Amino acid sequence: MNQKNANELDLSEVKLADVIDLEFLQRFQDDFAKGVGLASVTVDPDGTPVTKPSSYTRFCMDYTHSTECGDKRCAESHRKGGEEAARTGKPVIYECHAGLIDFAAPIMLEGRQIGTILGGQVLTDVPNDSKYRKIAQEIGVDEDGYVEAVQEIRKLSRESIESAANVLFIVANNMSKTAYQQRKLKATVETLNDGLHQVSATMEQLAASATDINSNQVTLNSEIKNVNTVTGKIDEVMDFIKDIADETRLLGLNAAIEAARAGEAGLGFGVVAQEIRKLSADSKETVGKIRDLTTIIKASVDKTVRMGNETTSTIEQQAAAIEEVTASVEEITSLTEQLNNLANEM
Repeated sequence: MNQKNANELDLSEVKLADVIDLEFLQRFQDDFAKGVGLASVTVDPDGTPVTKPSSYTRFCMDYTHSTECGDKRCAESHRKGGEEAARTGKPVIYECHAGLIDFAAPIMLEGRQIGTILGGQVLTDVPNDSKYRKIAQEIGVDEDGYVEAVQEIRKLSRESIESAANVLFIVANNMSKTAYQQRKLKATVETLNDGLHQVSATMEQLAASATDINSNQVTLNSEIKNVNTVTGKIDEVMDFIKDIADETRLLGLNAAIEAARAGEAGLGFGVVAQEIRKLSADSKETVGKIRDLTTIIKASVDKTVRMGNETTSTIEQQAAAIEEVTASVEEITSLTEQLNNLANEM
């Protein structure tokens, strides 16, 4: 049987042998025929027998089916009965071409016919000799032997025939439905199992990814702390530079005073003092800018640390959730195994 999607049953391809144990059906058919006194055989939708005939009469086997004409007439009679049974979806009682009472009990599966139980070969009244002599002539068999054989045919009421046909119909259809549901259950379990394995594999990947992310985040937090440490050292250097700049400014101021006292002799020294004071001012301005930048860096680092901590917390929650999902998947997998075992025991 082909599969449409993974493990999905294609009803259009289900055959009678797929859903009914033909050996069991043969035994049931044989016992039923002997017990009730009705001949029977099971055929596929094309009319090909899937079981051996049960309790066929001498009238049918030794005479009617013995000629090509009689055999073709039987096949056509069975075909019409089977088509009517398929159309109505229930057993049909009819008179065959040879004047016997037959029935066709369809075996249905979700509205589709997968086989038919043909049976009967009985009469509901005393046979008319002239009628059977005429049929014997038409199909080319011995008239006297044909009439003698028809006298052996068992007589049953129409109600008995209908009841027998209904029993076969109910049993065969329940057998096919039960077996088909079992196959569907097994296919569903297999599909569920495949899905669970995929979910489990995905959970394992997520868990591994979460572990990697958590590890990377820890490393990142450590590096961020290093940035904070370096920034702190930069601040210390900036403070040192600021102190030097302040001292340089005082030095420049003192130099300017001394240059003023020296008069013309101190003019050149005064220019140097002025440059020193300018250098001090520029240094302080630069330190201020650097301090502003380090303040921004610190703020960004602090924000990154907070976000990193939040990410770590989220990852830990995700890891816990993944563990819960994995545990649930394992439990469902265990249940599907039990379900599969039940399906196999049905």
